[in-house]
Amino acid sequence: MKNAALNEACRVVSGTLAEPYTGKTIDFTRGADTSSLVQIDHVVALSNTWQTRAQQLTSAQREALANDPLELLAVDGKANQEKSDGDAATWLPSNKSFRCQYVARQIAVKTRYTLWVTPPEKKAIANLLETCFSQVLPKN
Repeated sequence: MKNAALNEACRVVSGTLAEPYTGKTIDFTRGADTSSLVQIDHVVALSNTWQTRAQQLTSAQREALANDPLELLAVDGKANQEKSDGDAATWLPSNKSFRCQYVARQIAVKTRYTLWVTPPEKKAIANLLETCFSQVLPKN
């Protein structure tokens, strides 16, 4: 977020977000009617992590996963709600130029926490990655 202003509790109270899922720019101001415009998404939905092995992780590992900066992304609230518990087989960002980065980030999270990929998810990821010639996995 650019020009982020923080309050005494270190919460963002305003700023400009170059939103990755939609490609929009969001001028954010914290408030009862505006805070939901920007939400923090778990790139791999927590329900998906649970279904793909997180239930076998220790409590400390699950907490690390849920709070890992690689797993968290500030996004458009509406897009986050549309994604809900979706994986790459059921939801991709409308911003097509971000899809390779999005899937690479999902793969990086699943690799870091040894989560598996469902067959439909694997097919969707493989199809998308055919167009991602220079995409590398993020480390953070």
